Amino acid sequence: MQIKFEQFAAASMLGSEDSPPRDNGEILFQRPWEGRAFGMAIALSKQGFYEWEDFRQALIASIAEWESAHSKDDPDWDYYLRWLSSLEKLVLAASLVSEQELEQRTRQVLSDRNPCRQD
Repeated sequence: MQIKFEQFAAASMLGSEDSPPRDNGEILFQRPWEGRAFGMAIALSKQGFYEWEDFRQALIASIAEWESAHSKDDPDWDYYLRWLSSLEKLVLAASLVSEQELEQRTRQVLSDRNPCRQD
């Protein structure tokens, strides 16, 4: 269930260049880490670590950066890797984690391991 901020954040992206993939109107996640990254970005903004618009602009810049280096039909396109890249930049800028900790946690998330579980 979404509350007001989450509805605002998701709605602010509808129909824009940074709009997340959708299926039947629902935000579409192919891998478990995508939903976690999506939720973390919204939660950190809601908690005041950065403004939502700052995240959107970072995402737009990340998408533009990828598009300038690749053709539009490049099969390596991955929206949520752009999302994750934007989130990483803002988390580092807010000094929430060190680069080393971010790298370790990113590897955990991308491997779909539970980042809270100690293996």
